[in-house]
Amino acid sequence: MKNEGYSVKMQKRLFAATAAVCWAAMTGTAVAGPQSVASPSGDAVIRIDDDGSGFSVLRRGETVIATSPLGLDLDGAPAFGALALESRQDTEEDRDIPLVATKASVARDRYRGATLTFRETDAPARRLIIDVRAYDDGVAFRYRIDDPAPVRLRGERTAFVPADDPSCLATEFDPSHEKPFERQRISELATDKGYDVPLVCATASGRSHYAITQSYLQGYTGASLWRQGAAMQVRLSAVPGREGPAYVSRGGLRTAWRVVMMADRAGDLIASPLVGNLNPPPQGDFSWVKPGKAAWNWWSGPSEGATAEMDAFRRYIDFAAESGLPYALLDAGWAWGSGPCCEAHPETDLTRPVDGVDMPALVRYAESKGVGLLLWVHWQHMAARMDEVLDTWVRWGIRGIKVDFMERDDQEMVDFHERIAAATAERRLLLNLHGAYMPAGLQRTYPNFITQEGVMGAEWNKWTPLITARHNLMLPYTRMLTGPMDYTPGGFRNRTPATFEVRDVLPFTQTTRGQALAMFVVYDSPLQMVADDPDAYRDAAGFEFIRRVPTAWDETRFLSGEPGRDIVLARRSGAAWYVGAMTADDARTARVPLDFLPEGRYRATVWEDGEAPDDVQRSERIVTARDALALHLSSAGGAAVILEPLGQ
Repeated sequence: MKNEGYSVKMQKRLFAATAAVCWAAMTGTAVAGPQSVASPSGDAVIRIDDDGSGFSVLRRGETVIATSPLGLDLDGAPAFGALALESRQDTEEDRDIPLVATKASVARDRYRGATLTFRETDAPARRLIIDVRAYDDGVAFRYRIDDPAPVRLRGERTAFVPADDPSCLATEFDPSHEKPFERQRISELATDKGYDVPLVCATASGRSHYAITQSYLQGYTGASLWRQGAAMQVRLSAVPGREGPAYVSRGGLRTAWRVVMMADRAGDLIASPLVGNLNPPPQGDFSWVKPGKAAWNWWSGPSEGATAEMDAFRRYIDFAAESGLPYALLDAGWAWGSGPCCEAHPETDLTRPVDGVDMPALVRYAESKGVGLLLWVHWQHMAARMDEVLDTWVRWGIRGIKVDFMERDDQEMVDFHERIAAATAERRLLLNLHGAYMPAGLQRTYPNFITQEGVMGAEWNKWTPLITARHNLMLPYTRMLTGPMDYTPGGFRNRTPATFEVRDVLPFTQTTRGQALAMFVVYDSPLQMVADDPDAYRDAAGFEFIRRVPTAWDETRFLSGEPGRDIVLARRSGAAWYVGAMTADDARTARVPLDFLPEGRYRATVWEDGEAPDDVQRSERIVTARDALALHLSSAGGAAVILEPLGQ
């Protein structure tokens, strides 16, 4: 009885202590010591030091990010002095967010969060707020200053210290954001150059894979990561030619979210909605946003620009109509005074097409065939006359735009991205940004911002041999984690690495036809280019799959694979499932268990590599969730599958 009484007393004390902590959280009273926020499952934990000077991240008890610095470098004001935690306000969220034209129809937004208010212990007793969120698939934090006065920043003191010098997939920071990803340890990264986000690593145990990135840049500026010892230091991008601070606010401060995505396997990060969830939801009706594929008149032609003639444009419109593609994109060279390709010539007039081209008539021709026209533009021309140009194009009947060559991520360019997203949304135009920085979730707020570049994609086949199968197999595990990527697949002049040659017009790829098909499933882009010349697709093996495959999805599931080596990814549209399988250097037979299927019988239509790189073998069979497919993948190859429930 004595032991039972003791046990009851201990339980009461534990309950009282827990209640006190909960009450302190609800009332905003600070609890002494480091501040921890755990995700709903408890798997992910972020800890903030009680003086706001550092943080660390754990997953299932394993350190992912070791103690790392926090803070801001102010410009024109004294640095923050010693800070003490003044208050903590906790929050919890669990909701389903309907999505428009993306990798899933719904995003679950489930996290526990805290607003930590720190105050200087000495005069002037300024406050610094750190918002913290812990999701089961990652953590995020940002800084805020509520004082209405403008804030000037030289930079952030934020850095990430990955535990135990992990092996990572890193890409050099470049204005075009079109560099390959390579595997290196943190200690092997250069100290005289920056690295782009995401930086994708694995813990020493291999039990956790994670990506360091950013989200919700609106009103702020982009950043790169620079190695300083064991740390990856955040360096803000400054406006070119502007003296002084890297960033100047209009009043107060709200930085971007610093994000660590986490999962068991590298491929499990692909389906995460975390980057989008950290952005504001859309305002208004975006049901008019229609995803789809587009015929494209640039990739197969000369880099200096396609022929800007009515018959040449009609040829692509006719191809789109015959193939069931809802869009045709007219790239550089259509506007009056635009020159041979892509420079921002001062005489270019975006409200006039070149002589001999009647754009309203071309739009009417396209609409008569069920095809919407998209137009290319250099961002400098658009920025100078945005409202006038967009209003003119709406009068013509244009359905969307592709804006190119920004190649910056500073405060002014982040502002341009949001302005063009808002302006096109207002006019019900689709938006595709090229020469853009890595996605940070702006698509969540403006679903008409349907895809973007910021990827070393298929266009590089025209100029270099760098677009290898290994490169292609890096992208789903790295660049694609942050948002849709306009890789522009569909090259049907398929060669082996040994027979590949670089040529600008009618370019080759050094991967198989099967891999070309698989990209339309594996690569996330709700507006997907069908990049090759129309003649490349006429009676071509495998083009049936491109005609049938959707570009936006209800569900995404990673099945298997390793970065740079292989991948099998499944995506659902309605009741049908689509599977894309890709491999790098090694030919393999990919075994694909179908246990993700609901009960019932399905018709599996399979396209897999044939004997030659430009051949695919088509077959059909009846399967259930208890079956597995064995897909033949040649070296640098792939396969694609449609799984349709019988009776539908």
